[in-house]
Amino acid sequence: MSIPRARKALDGIPAYRAGKPALTEAHKLSSNENPYAPLPGVMERAGIELARINRYPDAGMTVLHEALSERFGLPTDHFAAGTGSVAVLFALLSAHLEAGDEIVHAWRSFEAYPIAADLTGATSVRVPLRPDATHDLEAMAAAVTDRTKVVLVCTPNNPTGPVVTAAELSAFLAAVPGHVLVVVDEAYVEFVRDPEAASGLAALAEHDNVVVLRTFSKAYGLAGLRIGYAIAHPEIAASIRKATPPFAVTDLSQAAAVASLEAQEALDERVELIVQERVAVVETLRKQGWDVPDTEANFVWLPLGEDAMDFALACDPVSVRPFLGEGVRVSIGMPEVNAQLVALAGQWLEARA
Repeated sequence: MSIPRARKALDGIPAYRAGKPALTEAHKLSSNENPYAPLPGVMERAGIELARINRYPDAGMTVLHEALSERFGLPTDHFAAGTGSVAVLFALLSAHLEAGDEIVHAWRSFEAYPIAADLTGATSVRVPLRPDATHDLEAMAAAVTDRTKVVLVCTPNNPTGPVVTAAELSAFLAAVPGHVLVVVDEAYVEFVRDPEAASGLAALAEHDNVVVLRTFSKAYGLAGLRIGYAIAHPEIAASIRKATPPFAVTDLSQAAAVASLEAQEALDERVELIVQERVAVVETLRKQGWDVPDTEANFVWLPLGEDAMDFALACDPVSVRPFLGEGVRVSIGMPEVNAQLVALAGQWLEARA
């Protein structure tokens, strides 16, 4: 029996690996989820939409785009939403890349980047991070050729944590041709406290070729509803909307996102608690002897190399995210679970001494 084959581009693409299940949801430190419940007003607004799920959602995402417009002080035509910022990225690359093109990004960075690139038929050009786990933007600029159509800059970088500075991004944008799209992925921007960190919005105000990616999955705690968005020049935003399937984002998700935007004070309090926990976890791990890069996200990175899987197994019942041969990413969870993880990390290190 002959079975129709999928495109050859799929042959080398690994399936996306979700975070490992944990003993309890609180013990799951593998997926960078927000450990807190939805923000005030979200459940009430979502409940209203749940009662009308027999209707198609607003394909134009009008209310969401209007809320984002008010938040950022930009016209609604600057926005394009999708089922998570990763889906927005897939739509963007689908709209702007084809076979023969190149896309430049740091590595190790978000694991969906090469998958998204390969699906378009373009060539993924990976530029190694610097020894301190930061983007090497000079090397990335040097990697741009006349075939390059898109460059991805993840700040804070997932899974290592450091940010790109404003000075670095400014110099990089000055070096990159204006016809190359520079995507600034700011999935974790709400957790950033470094005053020297780059701002995608500031870069967009000065460069028409910049696209900023944001999400409601992390700080806003809507990971299960899958909603993210891009902020870009109107023509670029329009191309993303064209490449996004109709009715992709449910009205329930849109309502929850708008309610979350309205709960800014509660969001700020919640994010600050996570940031304080992050600082405490990093300080404790470093005192134990761990080499932990600076992080401005809601996770920390342990560059364990070949010991990554061994450490991940030793963390049971806490679930962490190993990257084979490279390291382990640990999300910041509730204080008691963070304390449990840090204790396990100390025990593992002592056993190896």
